[in-house]
Amino acid sequence: MDSYKSLSILFIAIISMLTSCKNEASIDESDASEVITAHLESNPEFKTTTFKFGELKFHSRKDRVDLKKYEELADKGLILMELDEQKKVFLSKDSTYVYQVTLKENAAPLVIEQSNDRATVKAVNYILDDDKPVNFEQTNDKTAKATVSLKIEPTDFYPFLNKESNSDFITKTYKLKLKKDKGWEVE
Repeated sequence: MDSYKSLSILFIAIISMLTSCKNEASIDESDASEVITAHLESNPEFKTTTFKFGELKFHSRKDRVDLKKYEELADKGLILMELDEQKKVFLSKDSTYVYQVTLKENAAPLVIEQSNDRATVKAVNYILDDDKPVNFEQTNDKTAKATVSLKIEPTDFYPFLNKESNSDFITKTYKLKLKKDKGWEVE
């Protein structure tokens, strides 16, 4: 009976050693994707643009497109537009409108920096494209490189972006490092 008991204890010890000795230094596509997604949640990738506010003058013909962009933001509750002055140009079909444009509280999550009449705002957020594979190369036991495709997620300020991108994604390479107490993370 004692040999059966000691054999079963030895068997349990061997099984627990094998299960506890899982190789944490290895990483696969799924693990790399999870690490990068967690990194993007705490350190988002985005593209910014400049947004003008305060007293703004629009001509009904020349600035029609810009006025429409501001009106769409007002409809979404991100800005407040108050008409200060409206002038009809004599013998012309063109009119001039002067608005007082104010950023509202709802725009705060998209505002990075702000001055008296300008704000740097997020125009595009980049998120991990789950449809594209994560290409990674494990350089050694504790480091790896992962190249991912990040797709564009436009914000409400996207129409104010001066130069639109020629693609709807970017490719970015992240360096991953194995930390003893935390596991894999972006360096």
